[in-house]
Amino acid sequence: MNSEQQVMAWIDEHQDDIIGFLRELIEIPSVNPWFFEEPGPSKEKDIQDFIARKLEGLGAEIEMWEPDADELKQYEGMAGYYPGRDFTGRPNLGATFGKGEEGKSLLLFGHIDVVMAGSKWTVDPFEGMIIDGKMYGRGTVDMKGGVAAMIMAVEAILKSGLKLKGPVIVGTVVDEEAGGMGALDFIHHGYRADACILTEPTSLTIAPLCRGILWGKIKIQGRSGHIEMPQADWQDGGAVDAVKKARYILDQIDELNEDWAERKTHPYLAIPCQVHVAQLNAGEYPTSFANEAEIVFNAQYLPSERDDKLVGGNVKKELIEFLRQAAEQDPWLREHPPEIEWMVDADCAETEVSHPFVQTCVASLQAIGESGKIEGLGFHTDMGWPVNVGIPTVNFGPGDPSLAHHSDEFTPVDEVIQAVKMIAKTIMDWSEVEEGEPATAQATSTKGGL
Repeated sequence: MNSEQQVMAWIDEHQDDIIGFLRELIEIPSVNPWFFEEPGPSKEKDIQDFIARKLEGLGAEIEMWEPDADELKQYEGMAGYYPGRDFTGRPNLGATFGKGEEGKSLLLFGHIDVVMAGSKWTVDPFEGMIIDGKMYGRGTVDMKGGVAAMIMAVEAILKSGLKLKGPVIVGTVVDEEAGGMGALDFIHHGYRADACILTEPTSLTIAPLCRGILWGKIKIQGRSGHIEMPQADWQDGGAVDAVKKARYILDQIDELNEDWAERKTHPYLAIPCQVHVAQLNAGEYPTSFANEAEIVFNAQYLPSERDDKLVGGNVKKELIEFLRQAAEQDPWLREHPPEIEWMVDADCAETEVSHPFVQTCVASLQAIGESGKIEGLGFHTDMGWPVNVGIPTVNFGPGDPSLAHHSDEFTPVDEVIQAVKMIAKTIMDWSEVEEGEPATAQATSTKGGL
């Protein structure tokens, strides 16, 4: 057998080990503490320690460190920076194989934090149960399936007795689910490569594009008054129903979305950018008109719309102007203008489809029997900072991204196996391999970046 056949045979023979490793990742509930109602200990360190032991056993040089928000202050106003965020017990991890080798380097990149499990699960969200060929659990899609696949792809190569001719770096980071500060810190820490696979779920398509995401709150003022009593005109001190004013703004958002549906499209995105309303909050008592209403929204933007800080400042200005113009058409809102409170600006990025690395990934996918389809992602991923520093990056991983954050989140087991094969094939074709000694279970940990 040639080298590629050896590796593919190893993967086929060790499918239970691959899926078992994913199950062990699922069993560690590494929920991002941003989702906790009260601060509490994070399991992100537990999963990073577990991954570190795995990678040490394969011979990697390991580095783990806690991001420091004060150290990252130079990135204020840029993607992923949030002042004062606490990373105590929440380390990033970088593991390097083949350090010093002269071939092309490859970064295998992913986040290990997940959103909270939430309600209405029919199985234990942290058990990794397999039903009808699907593994269920929080993070199977987003994105422990991809993390498991990239690590097991490296293991498949090394356990097949092959040696890397170019460095392969495994990077697992925290905090993607709350804005991407872990990825910012990883790049700030100095890690670089000639290319990157970010193993977010893509249903086994190649995604060289992700959209940016803005979270915001539109705060609309009213004036409370007894809901069961006649009211004077608002200019004479009468009540103003903030719910009614919110309805007006919602209608204006519908019109804005019709415009965006025509203008904010991309050939590799299935749907246009929109302003989606996620929450409505209003009122205090059943007997009073609402004093205030709040519209929480999610707005997407394209890489072509980024501002000089490579985030969504231009789109923020567009939405602020939209709200100003809408308020001008209503006498009350003209004098009591709504305001937007910005919550998250999660960045976006794009790698040209013609880039040799994108084409290498397509060829790898086709070589294992998949179509090699190219399709962008409508959601944010951590690809922004690798691209910002000149690393051509694609998203690729198992699982349907539309199932991320769902109750009963699941990934087909066979997609995980196919993802391992594709990543292994890409390592062999991009970084290249040669005959060596099979990896052993003993290794020495060494601190220090690339």
